[in-house]
Amino acid sequence: MSEELSLGARRVRASFNPSNNSAVDMLKGTAAKFIDQCEALKNGDGEVHRCLALAQTHAEDAAMWAVKAATAGK
Repeated sequence: MSEELSLGARRVRASFNPSNNSAVDMLKGTAAKFIDQCEALKNGDGEVHRCLALAQTHAEDAAMWAVKAATAGK
């Protein structure tokens, strides 16, 4: 049975790295941890939730662009 991935790992598709590029693993791992830490800070306050959701979205964007740079020309 496979291990359940965290929200962050699912969002950045951490297990998808067909080139086995170590930089991709590092970038996605860092972004996944950040997303998970933001998730842990969410509480009942709507404004807090909104700010953290935006931070998570931008972390996903940043991870995507960083992975694109790390795999450019390969």
